[in-house]
Amino acid sequence: MIIRYALFEGEIHPGKEAEFRAFVKERLVPLWTQFPGAQEVRVLDGLERDAGAPVYAMALAIRYPDMDAVTAALKSDVRFQSRDVTGELLTMFTGKVHHHIFAANEYGPTGN
Repeated sequence: MIIRYALFEGEIHPGKEAEFRAFVKERLVPLWTQFPGAQEVRVLDGLERDAGAPVYAMALAIRYPDMDAVTAALKSDVRFQSRDVTGELLTMFTGKVHHHIFAANEYGPTGN
């Protein structure tokens, strides 16, 4: 399984937090869930961090079965639509967005 993260490193403009979160839920999640091959979409809102750690206002995690699915999603029309809408979101945010792809390994509480 593959997970592609979009990390929103930085801060939501003061007083815009609720608007930012509503925008994501109402305008972006419907697009992200349409990415071809996407099996799960998670939006993680930053709450706390270790002292001195960078601020991550949000992380988007989209799970795919394999890299072929990631490649197809990155070439899809809906991905380009979401990039345009994300541009609107970024007017409420100061920082940078970067993407990372991870191979996911899952283990239970006993390590299995």
